[in-house]
Amino acid sequence: MRNYLVILILFILSSCSEKEETSKFTTVEVETIYTDSLSFRAIQIMDGGNMAFAANKGAFGLVDLKTNKVRVNTQKYDSILPEFRAVAQNAADFFMLSVGNPALLYKTGDSGDMELVYKEEDDNVFYDAMAFWNNQEGIAIGDSMNGCLSVIISRDGGNTWNKLPCSSLPKSESGEGAFAASNTNIKVLGNKAWIVTTNGNVYYSEDKGFTWTVIKTPIESSEPTQGIYSIDFYDENLGVVFGGDYTKPEIDDANKAITTDGGKTWKLIANGKLPDFRSCVQFVPNSEGKSLIAIGFNGIAHSHDAGETWKQLSDESFYTLRFLNDSIAYAAGKNRIAKLIFH
Repeated sequence: MRNYLVILILFILSSCSEKEETSKFTTVEVETIYTDSLSFRAIQIMDGGNMAFAANKGAFGLVDLKTNKVRVNTQKYDSILPEFRAVAQNAADFFMLSVGNPALLYKTGDSGDMELVYKEEDDNVFYDAMAFWNNQEGIAIGDSMNGCLSVIISRDGGNTWNKLPCSSLPKSESGEGAFAASNTNIKVLGNKAWIVTTNGNVYYSEDKGFTWTVIKTPIESSEPTQGIYSIDFYDENLGVVFGGDYTKPEIDDANKAITTDGGKTWKLIANGKLPDFRSCVQFVPNSEGKSLIAIGFNGIAHSHDAGETWKQLSDESFYTLRFLNDSIAYAAGKNRIAKLIFH
């Protein structure tokens, strides 16, 4: 009996060690699966083994994740080739949203063509990211106009979208907006939503966008090119924000922070240390919130201890990524989409 207990304890300790090691990556394989003269900043892993993407020049398409076969289409609006930097999905449709004037939001149409479901024309319009809470309710966010952030919400599965009046939102700071860099400056979980801005703020809603509060983070935001570029939450309590200054990407002070109370308070992590500027951060699935990947044109960095320390895994440049599972992700950037395999 005593020998059995010793063996059992050793097995448990070994299993824990193996589990810990699986989320402590030391290398990454980068397999380019598609190249084109496009800027890919918005990708979405879909149900059914596909990944959708949208880019500039009106380009959008699907990657078959089993075969790596890519299908690309072009969406025009009159003579305009929109620049898409935000995508999302629900159970029925795929959505893509353009930056700039006019803002154009398309959904999968019943006829096989994309259907325009929202348009906004204004010299100041600039949308940055979108997501769905569930199959009926979705949200897209953009830069400030008339004293508040631009927030549009659908409550009918994405068929119609309505812009929140400034009376329903906190007053924005001067010049406050968001960075349309990776479609990750909004995160939704359960009924909650977190939006991050150029001014280092987190806009928080716990009721699917009906009410909002603003939390100031310690992320540096004194220059227009600084602020928070990306946010992710592992669960409704543990979250991380990332940013910096894309014009001075070597700066690694006050560019990353973590929360353990759902975004009410934030503290800097790895301050003055790697990583420097990154445009996208994601928790690794099934890592208990310990494992993180931060990606940008300065490369791919990994943390195995909830952001306290980091290791540069690759200098390959990307803008955004999404995990397929706890060791495989897909990344996109300038002129390419790639499969990342972490070891």
